[in-house]
Amino acid sequence: MKVIKKIEENDLAHVFIAENSEGKQVEFVESIQPPLTIKDKWVLILSTLFGCPVNCKFCDAGGKYNGKLSYDELMFQIDYLIKQKFPDRNVDTNKFKIQFARMGEPAFNHAVLEVLEAIPEIYTYKNFIPSLSTIAPVGTDDFFTQLLSIKKRLYKMNFQLQFSLHSTDNFQRDDLVPIKKWSFEKISNYGNDFFDEGGRKITLNFALGKDSILKTETLLKYFDPAIFLIKITPVNPTFKAQKNNITSLIDSKNKNYPIVDELKNAGYDVILSIGEYEENKIGSNCGQYLNTFREENKKLENSYSYVVKNV
Repeated sequence: MKVIKKIEENDLAHVFIAENSEGKQVEFVESIQPPLTIKDKWVLILSTLFGCPVNCKFCDAGGKYNGKLSYDELMFQIDYLIKQKFPDRNVDTNKFKIQFARMGEPAFNHAVLEVLEAIPEIYTYKNFIPSLSTIAPVGTDDFFTQLLSIKKRLYKMNFQLQFSLHSTDNFQRDDLVPIKKWSFEKISNYGNDFFDEGGRKITLNFALGKDSILKTETLLKYFDPAIFLIKITPVNPTFKAQKNNITSLIDSKNKNYPIVDELKNAGYDVILSIGEYEENKIGSNCGQYLNTFREENKKLENSYSYVVKNV
């Protein structure tokens, strides 16, 4: 595996494109969260698949699936980024986070579990937060059984697990995420087992379009506010969202949404995660995929405007 391209230098995030010996390409990201510096918080966002078979309606990484990354290919992404900043593999930042969330559904790749086992043996750090975002596909129970064991042994209080739901209406959820998925009841039961008192709550993520259905009463039926929190994000500007006429409800100019107040009044912790506008132009936000931009060879408003350079 070798890095072949990256976006031009900036102070917020870097997207890298790597290629393996078979010519398969993958993207990974490092970012900070202004006004914090890398001494305060550093986030790595990894790919787990070459493309993704799920093909969500607002994600440019979907489609063109070309297999799973090996353990070595997963570790390459981590080691490449860490050794640029911390050559001795001692990650000197107050909050070090690795998200398995760039390209691909991580539950389809058991090598992710091997990586989670290996990280504490290879690197040193002050405060490490592994983060896994999933749509909970049907047929991945063995992955989640092993993930639960790893979490309880190695990351008991500090693992961030996110289920990407995007709608409380099952028909709309299936339309947006067109594969068979765990029911809300099964997600709830697993989340209850995964949660440790005093540890991180389980995140339920909703990338809200203007037509999205998010009903508080449905959430309360399945998800205990003492165990689950709600994260609301924009639908980021992607070719796929544009093609499917999905317009984001959330924008950077507005911080006030009635659904946020409603959820808080119901007892949920709510994260309104808008992020930096510049990240859309860099292509580092969720759902964005630089290779799509390069293949399309056309402009997309408010997105993908940084130059992709050869390395």
